Amino acid sequence: MGIIGWIILGLLAGAIAKVLLPGRDPGGLIGTTLIGVAGAFVGGWLSARFLDRPVENHFFDLYTWGAAIGGSLVLLIGYRILFGNSRD
Repeated sequence: MGIIGWIILGLLAGAIAKVLLPGRDPGGLIGTTLIGVAGAFVGGWLSARFLDRPVENHFFDLYTWGAAIGGSLVLLIGYRILFGNSRD
């Protein structure tokens, strides 16, 4: 799966993470989308590095989606902790 595939996966993973963690985000829609893309990359890297589960080259692999959504959730939670009060 190429870089474009990871970006698309990240956009979708960011949207899923937003559905799983509803509420106001400090960055709005654009910030959440960028966090989703970054989360897909971070989740894939963490999966390959620490869980000994390299990311497959298939877009519809369950573990690839799990890693991307998990990475997006981790980054979204961290972002809310660090910058959560900026939109009050």
